[in-house]
Amino acid sequence: MQAIFESINQIFAFIGPLADFLWDFPTNFEWYSSIPILGNFSFAIILLLGSGIYFSFRIGFMQITHFKKGIQIMAKERTAKTGISPLASFLLSSAMRVGPGNILGVTGAIAVGGPGALFWMWISAFFGMAVAYMESVLAQIFKEKKEDEFVGGLPFYGRKLLGNKVFVGVFLSILYILYAFCCLPAQGFNVVSSIGRMTEIATSSTIAANSVFYYIIGALIIVLTAVITYGGIKKVSNWTNKMVPVMAVLYILTVIVLILLNLGSVPYFFTSVFQGAFKPEAFFGGVFGTVLAQGVRRGLMSNEAGQGTITMSAAAADAKHPCEQGILASIGVFLDTIVICTLSGFVVVMAHCWDGTNGQAWMDLDKLPKFTESIAALTPGTAANAIISFLVTLCFCMFAYTCLLGMISFSEIAANRIRKDRKFINIIRGLALFVAAFGILCNIAGLELGNLWAFSDLGNILIVFFNVPIVYVGAKYVIRATKHYKRQDGTPFTSAVIGRDDCTYWDERAKENK
Repeated sequence: MQAIFESINQIFAFIGPLADFLWDFPTNFEWYSSIPILGNFSFAIILLLGSGIYFSFRIGFMQITHFKKGIQIMAKERTAKTGISPLASFLLSSAMRVGPGNILGVTGAIAVGGPGALFWMWISAFFGMAVAYMESVLAQIFKEKKEDEFVGGLPFYGRKLLGNKVFVGVFLSILYILYAFCCLPAQGFNVVSSIGRMTEIATSSTIAANSVFYYIIGALIIVLTAVITYGGIKKVSNWTNKMVPVMAVLYILTVIVLILLNLGSVPYFFTSVFQGAFKPEAFFGGVFGTVLAQGVRRGLMSNEAGQGTITMSAAAADAKHPCEQGILASIGVFLDTIVICTLSGFVVVMAHCWDGTNGQAWMDLDKLPKFTESIAALTPGTAANAIISFLVTLCFCMFAYTCLLGMISFSEIAANRIRKDRKFINIIRGLALFVAAFGILCNIAGLELGNLWAFSDLGNILIVFFNVPIVYVGAKYVIRATKHYKRQDGTPFTSAVIGRDDCTYWDERAKENK
């Protein structure tokens, strides 16, 4: 068996270096990197930040002007006739956004790029809110009705915007499904390992990684996940409706308590973040490129703005107007990065574990204990250490589990662009569960397929390279829809509003409401 796992690792050995190459291109060429200031910016960063800035101006900075409106939309509880409610869609998207990356990704960004990376996460998130708005409005415009659900997102609007070619939708569906499948093993193991960690904290004992305990927990997680995901999008959203508010509020309150216990270190946090982002030598040396790249890269992995991966949940909502879900999508980025990631940054920076003699050790950041070390440093020798560590680990567990549910659910939605029959969808669900179980078993056995799991990093940038250009193709339709929404003249949204004739659902809805 060991030889099989090693063979799999070798087959995918090219993935990590390829992902790094694409993220860094063309800064990995001396002729470009030698250019003052510009040489620090990779194409990926220019594409993401540049698009965010451009779209922010095109939509009139709706991430600011309509923020309050978005809160009001979420506050209005209503039952969806088809699909799920806008609030349920927001929570389902948050289930994917608010994941382990909000803890480990932030920790990794700070370890490699220093506290200044957090500032660039904020900047990328602010402009990323505009990108999230654009892609989510497109998802709503081109969504399709399937029985009592809505399906849509990147594979659907990608096909419509690129000549309605079948192969385009199929390709984008397969791209997302492969990306999700390569992320599922790590998420499954994060759930199981965090449950083990909570048990260790509660019992003050150590549980062997390959013990029967982990196999039992792993089996129970897979069975529970199967029961939920085979119930369809609505059942998944019912679970995320309950879990996301609990895990978000619990994490926010827990970290706030930790900050209050270390109020004296708060000024150090802000000083480190802003000095790290704006040191003069950083702008004219390689340091700035590292800080900026880590901020944008880890910010994207956390909030997923620009990937098109959250668009599946946006399409599932029974919104009154396509732009409503776009506004909620932008708020989702705010919650993920400006709120949750910032709180994680407080813990890591204030604890000082990332710098000094411990800095090199923090380059290995694939385990939750690296984050809990910071908690221990902020609560030395007190009972609060065990309590806060347990609560943070519980949140981490829920972050990972909602991500697991979201990836399977979104894979199902994407698969509808290939075939909509129940048998095919069940096959996708079954494969997803098998991949998650396989990853759990590999990790329990100590056979981590690191090169295969690195596909998630590659998948992030590949989907961006496909999705963002497609968003530009559809930008004029989003702008027209936005102007119609801002007018609030009582006219229904239809294909004619954006100058097309293939927004089938919205045209039928307008006829029904006459």
